[in-house]
Amino acid sequence: MAILSRIREKSIFLIVVVGLALFAFVLNPSTLEDFFSSSKVNTVAVVDGEKISREEYAKALDNNKTNSNSGNSDMQAAKTVWEKLLREKIYTSQLEKAGVTIGENDVWSALVNHPYVQRSPEFKNELGQFDEDKLKFFLLDLKEQEDQTLRKAWDRFRYDIGVNLKRDTYNNLVNAGLGASLSEGRYQYEEENTNISADFVYIPYTTIPDSLVKVDKKEVEAYINKKAKDFQVEASRDISYVKFDVKATQEDKDAIKNTVASLIEDRADERDTYVGFKNTTDDQDFFDENESDLPYKEELKMKAQLPTVITEELLKSKEGDVFGPYEEGKFYKLTKVTQLLKRPDSVKSSHILIPFIGSQAAKASTTKTEEQAKKSADSIYRLVRRNKKKFAAVADEINTDGSKGKGGDIGWAMHTQAFGGGFDLDYARYIFDNKKGDVGVVKSAFGFHIIRIDEQKNKQNVYQLVTFGKEIILSKETESNVFQEAEKFVIAVSKENSNFYDTARENNYITKPAIGLKVLDDRLPGTSGNNRKVVTWAFDQDTEVGDFERFDIDKGYLVVLLTGKSEKGLQRPAKAMNKVRPLLMNEKKAQRIMEKMTGATLNDIATANNVSIKNMKDITLKSPSISGVGLDAKAVGAMYYAKENQLYTRVDGTRGVFAFIVTKKEAPTPLPNYETNRNQLAQQRKNLTVKIFQALKDVADITDDRGFYHGVNN
Repeated sequence: MAILSRIREKSIFLIVVVGLALFAFVLNPSTLEDFFSSSKVNTVAVVDGEKISREEYAKALDNNKTNSNSGNSDMQAAKTVWEKLLREKIYTSQLEKAGVTIGENDVWSALVNHPYVQRSPEFKNELGQFDEDKLKFFLLDLKEQEDQTLRKAWDRFRYDIGVNLKRDTYNNLVNAGLGASLSEGRYQYEEENTNISADFVYIPYTTIPDSLVKVDKKEVEAYINKKAKDFQVEASRDISYVKFDVKATQEDKDAIKNTVASLIEDRADERDTYVGFKNTTDDQDFFDENESDLPYKEELKMKAQLPTVITEELLKSKEGDVFGPYEEGKFYKLTKVTQLLKRPDSVKSSHILIPFIGSQAAKASTTKTEEQAKKSADSIYRLVRRNKKKFAAVADEINTDGSKGKGGDIGWAMHTQAFGGGFDLDYARYIFDNKKGDVGVVKSAFGFHIIRIDEQKNKQNVYQLVTFGKEIILSKETESNVFQEAEKFVIAVSKENSNFYDTARENNYITKPAIGLKVLDDRLPGTSGNNRKVVTWAFDQDTEVGDFERFDIDKGYLVVLLTGKSEKGLQRPAKAMNKVRPLLMNEKKAQRIMEKMTGATLNDIATANNVSIKNMKDITLKSPSISGVGLDAKAVGAMYYAKENQLYTRVDGTRGVFAFIVTKKEAPTPLPNYETNRNQLAQQRKNLTVKIFQALKDVADITDDRGFYHGVNN
């Protein structure tokens, strides 16, 4: 009934909408389709005239999610998928323009010859050779299976091969035209290695104070318009925010600390008596009953691994002692010493391994049952326990791991490694709990080992510890107080004539900026976790500069102010000012310096500018560093192409203006041939193919409406 009621309430609105649509249809039938099927709804992007549909994009995102095991956020995944789709569309377009078609046969050939496919045992015949028919039958069988997960994975694999094939084909076409001639090799050799000597006058831009040079907004705008290609930007938003952290107060921490402290000794109330951590005979049960936030685990630690907070106390401890409560990380902890041992810190051992069916070392050829493997191990043990040569010979014959050919030697193992997840624990316990020279049979997850302990070093105390912990969390009262604090700030900012920054300052809150947020961003600097909802709000068409909003975030709240909006296109002068202003200032400084750079000789110019004539000797374009100036390839390049003994003035370099006379140019010793230089030049050009895609993307006609797909209403 409630649903019917809502429909009746909205019926007038629906009638008006449908009426308008039908009226539009009468005027122009195509508008009805447009009305219910806007491009933003059904098309995510257009690349060189080819659409990326919502369905195609959604499928690519789903495939990425299925394939990826990384911790990437949804927006990071979206960026990965976008690049992949762009590559496919752009390379397809470029190949079509070049008259090259990548067909199904080409993709199949690439699939068949892929190393993974060629090496897969399931696609090999009785002779161990790849059989294409086996691959075909395998793929046909996948289509008939009820679970289509594997088929979809192969479809994605095949698609990726097709995309990569298009990329490689295009790049190979480009590479074919990127050779170099012997003349080019010779020219590059001479250009890079010609020694240049010159006398020069140098006046740095820094000789003119910045205060004497003015750059206004119109000049910046004119510069941007002139170099429009270099100043194209995506849509972006600027925000400022105040963060209210929800974290435990000292009162919260004290309450948890006291709770943990009360668990050390036995205690009683009117209902029951409770055994403390110190006196319990079942630590696992104690953890369960008292709801430890740390799992029950016995850990073996040497001195260097002990908790820093209680190291000194543990070094004097005896079995059964309990230490704490102490704060470490996000917990208040109690640590009990359950056993004190003496162990070496490292052991060198050798082994002979007998795997059995079901063990981790078992292979397809393994036939022994666990019982049979145990009998074999016992038999080998009796044969080799007192004879190192026999031990080594049998190990090299039987073992299939990295110790084969080394007499079974597995090298040194550190105690921290062996008991830190790097070793099988049964193996580790044997080599660290027994002494040098001992030989024994040990069952592990890998099979049965005949183990020999070859060396041991640095015997020392080892502490077996169990650590109980309670997480330091905030109370409901604290969380409520932080929420109210954030709300009070919002209310204060909402008042007439109030100012976000002034209000924050009055309350001693820190405002932080986030400049240049993009439509698909989901992270804010200075915050943790996913803050996609903040970005979505900032890009919403109804959000204006000066609007503010409170957001719930991971462990706190944000009060966010929208401070700036930049739409896609040419960068605004105000945004480009920091980049353009120094360039224009140097141009103006260069003009001022050039106006004073008058005279018929270098001496006249030096005198007019109150500077001295300097000289440089044997400088090359390969290493264009001028003493007293620094690196200035621009100035050295001008000298390379200048005539000898001729005055050149008003040459603007990287850091200042030059007047110079080239006194000598000494060409390098001619080479017998320039094949090496030609090859180097050709290879340099071919190495640039890694930048081909970026270059193609820069010139492609791309309309990107992914923001709408990801919830931005703009």
